[in-house]
Amino acid sequence: MKKVIVFILFCIIFLSSVSMYAYAHVPYFEHTDFTINKPFIVRKIVSQSKAMYSWLEKNNSNQTEDIDVYKFKIIKPMKMYVELIVPVVDDYYINFVPWFAVVGPGLPDPTQELPFELPNGYGAIVRENVKPGDPRETFYEFFGNKSYYKGPIFDEKLNVSGTYFVYCWDPYKSGGDYTIVLGSLEIWGPLDIIRAMIYTPLIRRGLELHINKFS
Repeated sequence: MKKVIVFILFCIIFLSSVSMYAYAHVPYFEHTDFTINKPFIVRKIVSQSKAMYSWLEKNNSNQTEDIDVYKFKIIKPMKMYVELIVPVVDDYYINFVPWFAVVGPGLPDPTQELPFELPNGYGAIVRENVKPGDPRETFYEFFGNKSYYKGPIFDEKLNVSGTYFVYCWDPYKSGGDYTIVLGSLEIWGPLDIIRAMIYTPLIRRGLELHINKFS
């Protein structure tokens, strides 16, 4: 009888969690730097919406040379969604306006200067942010319990199968916390819900931020 009750309670909690997170992204933290040699790899459904809570770390000169890299593979043409947003934390990030580039086969040669080398045969589509100090729209995100500055978006079809990368950097070298969203479909499995139940309370308390490291 106790097992039945426990099972019923589990089902109720599980179904409630599915409903609660139905319109959220699966959260991930950048525990170690996402570099070209050790990028964040999208191992599951590429179109599943994932939010990477990451940061561009400053060096001893109080500037950032950090470049974060995300890697995914497609086996047939598909539409890919990428969005980069920055948390509103008082005035800390008012001038933090990172860019990103989608890098892969079949993409055009970029017109912007890049702080990294393109793999042989690859092109890139760069999404620029506003200039530091320019007005930016903000929005409140319920699950993170904070507001974010809106940022650049990529929402286009990738026509060539192969391995792709998303590079994120700050051309103005300010550095800071940001969130990058990969994929647009809200798909949740049991492990995704467990991950969200662990990370969401941390995000709502601001524990994903590195403000003290920039002070």
